[in-house]
Amino acid sequence: MAIADSECVFCKIVAGEIPCAKVFESDTVLAFLDIAPVHPGHALVLPKDHYPTLMDIPPELGNDLFKALSAVGGAVMKATGADGLNLMQNNFEAAGQLVDHAHFHLIPRFGDDGLRLWAQSSYDTPDDMQKLAGTIAGLLK
Repeated sequence: MAIADSECVFCKIVAGEIPCAKVFESDTVLAFLDIAPVHPGHALVLPKDHYPTLMDIPPELGNDLFKALSAVGGAVMKATGADGLNLMQNNFEAAGQLVDHAHFHLIPRFGDDGLRLWAQSSYDTPDDMQKLAGTIAGLLK
């Protein structure tokens, strides 16, 4: 039984209720071109079932998603002549997620495209970094 959200635009695309520029489909994964691309060829790869965020996707879908991301990413680069490729995945509104259906962006990049990644910073002290690492590791046990 498929998991769907009747209000989700990506679920409607998966169901064929809304058209898309499909580039890949398997039993569990769909990929199509983004309607608001960073560059032409910008594709979205998503599980067909509705999972709101990365943390909701069952681990057993990982292999299907990774195979699709690799195949579609390579095809996007070849089709566009891109020099590189960004793989991005946003979770929750604060991180830029616009559709509450987990999805991955494959964005073709060019050496002279002028796009910049976000600014980086540092920890106040190495001890602060180690303390946070310990907290995160402890939550994974």
